[in-house]
Amino acid sequence: MHHQARKRFGQHFLTDGDIIDAIVQAIAPASGQSMVEIGPGLAALTQPLVERLGRLTVIELDRDLALRLRLHTQLEVIESDVLRVDFAPLCAAAAEQGGLRIVGNLPYNISTPILFHLMDFAAGVQDQHFMLQKEVVQRMVAPADSADFSRLSVMLQWRYAMENVLDVPPESFDPPPRVDSAIVRMVPRAQVPRVDAARLSTLVLVAFSQRRKLLRHTLGKYLQEQGFGGEFDLQRRAQEVPVHEYIALAQQLP
Repeated sequence: MHHQARKRFGQHFLTDGDIIDAIVQAIAPASGQSMVEIGPGLAALTQPLVERLGRLTVIELDRDLALRLRLHTQLEVIESDVLRVDFAPLCAAAAEQGGLRIVGNLPYNISTPILFHLMDFAAGVQDQHFMLQKEVVQRMVAPADSADFSRLSVMLQWRYAMENVLDVPPESFDPPPRVDSAIVRMVPRAQVPRVDAARLSTLVLVAFSQRRKLLRHTLGKYLQEQGFGGEFDLQRRAQEVPVHEYIALAQQLP
């Protein structure tokens, strides 16, 4: 049964066998582990994963694909937009196996909202492996004082240790996307500095709102409004401030 890729779902189906093998090797699924795959599509990755796991939960928005996936006896199919899925019960069920493992070829048009949605459940997650636009992965793992360091870098590095484990060229897909892709590994940090996530998010958003300007023009005004009376070097640009300093600043705000 042929399935036409749907642009509105951002569908690009992985077809390169060597790349699929390399991804499965990077994920290293083991029998009995609890895993969820986001956007299984035509099951190119799903099949080798479920063969090693025994059972697999998949989240698929496309009704036609969900129907096809339900024919597979080893799959539990959640037909939904992933942004509406509550991962808490899945994490609770996976607690005895060391936490939930999440994998997926994320739709590039909504990859950032998905990453932020999953942050709420990081405490119950063992690891995450995602196919994303290579440019996004570079921003996720970028160190401070680099051109790619951004709000996304700060927010995700606060919560996860991350690495780019594999680059994936456009010709590995049908239809080929217009961008290069990459696989990122995200492991929730065991020790997470306690900070109000919304406050940190706002702080970082303000800091990077005009990244070419010194922080005194952007963050300085915001800190004044918040009644901050502490010490913070505003004679820097947003990308020059390391993650731990943003966290410490958010912790100090009244």
